Amino acid sequence: MTTNGKLAVVAVGGNSLIKDKNHQSVPDQYAAAAETMVHIADMIEAGYRVVITHGNGPQVGFILLRSEIARSQIHPVPLDSCGADTQGAIGYNFQMALGNEFKKRGIKKPVVTVVTQVLVDKNDKSFKKPSKPIGEFYTEAEAKERIAKDKWDMVEDAGRGWRRVVASPLPIEIIEEDAIKTLAERGFMVVAVGGGGIPVVKDDAGILHGTAAVIDKDFASALLASNIGADVFVISTAVEKACLNFGKPDQKTLDKVTVAELEKYCAEGHFKPGSMLPKCEAIIKFLKNGGKHAIITNPENLARAVKGKAGTHVYP
Repeated sequence: MTTNGKLAVVAVGGNSLIKDKNHQSVPDQYAAAAETMVHIADMIEAGYRVVITHGNGPQVGFILLRSEIARSQIHPVPLDSCGADTQGAIGYNFQMALGNEFKKRGIKKPVVTVVTQVLVDKNDKSFKKPSKPIGEFYTEAEAKERIAKDKWDMVEDAGRGWRRVVASPLPIEIIEEDAIKTLAERGFMVVAVGGGGIPVVKDDAGILHGTAAVIDKDFASALLASNIGADVFVISTAVEKACLNFGKPDQKTLDKVTVAELEKYCAEGHFKPGSMLPKCEAIIKFLKNGGKHAIITNPENLARAVKGKAGTHVYP
């Protein structure tokens, strides 16, 4: 079973899983996933092979909170295991939702999730100064206890309390890359690199170990897209197009830009850190690493975007 359709890596944003604070339950998340899978199915009907990646920030937060509540009764869940757990659970929702959508359309294609490890450099500078906040807020006394007892890095967060911070290292290798590529070549729709992948490091003997870190989902997705030769890298987010001067009277949508133009806009500060900026930086990495085409758009416009009728399109 092989296919010759174009290969797309689609990075699904967290907004596609949790609509708002009133819709966070597992059934709510499945319903949101099912909506997004309708648009993924549209792409597949248009002839694309698709590898789906996704965020997992809120879901990891839920596991950490459950672990915190139960810490007097049972062992805590390490951060790398939280990543693995959420990859499996979200992958299951995507597999079921996309499979059900295929059933409605009479499409006979298998869907599979690959729990994915992503190698990072144990000497990455982010390990020396962790800055990615995770989990709940603590009092100063609780924070000092965690710093002493659990060796956590904690910072005070704008008067709201103290939070744990971890490293956010750059991805350097997708451990299961060959499996993902082979499955895609054989006609499977693949869910992989969930939450940026489970961060792992190598010791001096080359043995892998999980580490307490968070990898940017879009950076890991861009690396995967480059390495498996994706024809297009799509970042699905909350807006149809990237904008200059976003939210201002002189806001301007971007339809088609070059890498050089996008780099210039990043340097000029048009995109917010933690929002559109890392998405643009990931696209720049993909295209500079040999990619030919990248798109930013929202889930409902995925099929139109790959046809050139929606989204922001970026080229070398």
